[in-house]
Amino acid sequence: MLNIKPALKEGYMGRAPNPDDIEAVFGIVAASDEAEIGQAEVSLEALQGEWDSPDFNVQADAQIVFAPDGRPAGYAEVWDKMRPVTPWLNVYVRPEYEQTGVRDYLLAWGEERAREAIARAPEGARVALRSPITNGYEPALHSLGEAGLSLVRHFLRMVIDLDEPPPAPEWPDGITVRSAIMGQDERAVLQAQRDSFQDHWGYVESPFEENLQSWLHHWQADGNFDPSLWFLAMDGDRIAGISLCAPHLTGHKDMGWVGTLGVTRPYRRRGLALALLRHSFQVLYQRGSRQVGLGVDASNLTGAVALYKKAGMRIALQFDMYEKELRPGVDITRQTVE
Repeated sequence: MLNIKPALKEGYMGRAPNPDDIEAVFGIVAASDEAEIGQAEVSLEALQGEWDSPDFNVQADAQIVFAPDGRPAGYAEVWDKMRPVTPWLNVYVRPEYEQTGVRDYLLAWGEERAREAIARAPEGARVALRSPITNGYEPALHSLGEAGLSLVRHFLRMVIDLDEPPPAPEWPDGITVRSAIMGQDERAVLQAQRDSFQDHWGYVESPFEENLQSWLHHWQADGNFDPSLWFLAMDGDRIAGISLCAPHLTGHKDMGWVGTLGVTRPYRRRGLALALLRHSFQVLYQRGSRQVGLGVDASNLTGAVALYKKAGMRIALQFDMYEKELRPGVDITRQTVE
């Protein structure tokens, strides 16, 4: 057993997951979701897609904990290949094991694993571990504090109920919209996404080719990918903005999902983001969605929350980001739009 402090209680065992542990991990994540947000937001297919990701190695990047009777009790995973300056730790614990120290152990394991990213971070750059929870989830709060993580940011899930057809979009002069063509548009769409998100809090540039491989995998691997729902706002042959949607959010068959909405710098403040959003609502409504959701930084640097409220969206959930500095240095992540 790894020498993790705090250690697991007697009889509990932690180890790297094997491929045949996937159903056990699925059960842990589903039970954790239900405890935190009231509904499981995972599928076996989506979980397998994560494990197959080019930027994840389940044997090196994850840990599963079993109770003394052999039941799976908790699971954690670290994502740091694309962003070594901000390694990301997800922790899931079955609610019946929240008072057994399993979460404390997994947070400690995650920190130890995340410290491996320091060697791959740029010299002199600050490295900070980040870990999210649903706002106010009491079983996690004490453990996060004991592990030395502190609250740094809020993120929101916003939704709109579509009881009737949504308003038609009003496109800026010279802008047309079309769906992405796979085999043709992927590189340009990713570049537009990178250009759009360079002004978002925490953004860090990553190598394009590695980003492309990982990004495409994450979109295509969970069985919920439909390129006809990738909407491109075009200025001639140039992508001005994107709305990359999915038929639904995992676990919510009736909720269409806007996975990525972005407008590049030269096209901002012209109503393009609102037009893309309304176009997305319109198409998803036509396909049967009676609710549409998206995720957003609550303190978004480009004013997205106000835009979404203007479009008729409301806050449905809040997620909180906790952080612990692993190495001091220069913060190379985006903090302001200046």
